[in-house]
Amino acid sequence: MATESHGPVVQAASRFTGWYIAAAIAFIVLGLFAIIEPAVAGLGVAILVGWLLIFGGICHFIVAFRGGGAGRVLWQILAGIVFVLGGFYMLSQPLLALGTLTLLLGAVILAAGIFEIISYFRRTREAASGWVLFNGIVAVLLGVFIWFHWPSSSIWAIGTLVGVNLLLTGWSRLMVGLAGRRLIKHAMA
Repeated sequence: MATESHGPVVQAASRFTGWYIAAAIAFIVLGLFAIIEPAVAGLGVAILVGWLLIFGGICHFIVAFRGGGAGRVLWQILAGIVFVLGGFYMLSQPLLALGTLTLLLGAVILAAGIFEIISYFRRTREAASGWVLFNGIVAVLLGVFIWFHWPSSSIWAIGTLVGVNLLLTGWSRLMVGLAGRRLIKHAMA
């Protein structure tokens, strides 16, 4: 095989880009599903966050009983109670939770878009960096869109916007992974 003669660095880079491309394809598939079924995706996000909060609360309870003073134990228990109650609220009232999550998601996607744009300026000379900028700009626009249409579009917006963000993130990562593959081929030539 050609990569064997080029050493472990090229082999590692080839393996990494393979996993990177596979993850990009998974993002694209998940994004398409969320766009096709936005209400299901939105409710799925609300339920997932509810379970994550409950799991986080349980972790706080476990940490609380590892000691560290009465004040630390008390704060860990209080944090655990808040997490578990928040999780149960999200699981028992997923439609209301979806409205809250939609507003929060708008802020997160907006922040992610800003960080993608900053990331672009740190890697402007890399191949396919324009896709990172494109992803950042679209994410910023999606975040602003969520805020301006909240709460009326919470039922469909979160699923659709998460889907579009996943799709574009997958596409930009796919382009970066393919550019990495071209660099590896060039290095082996």
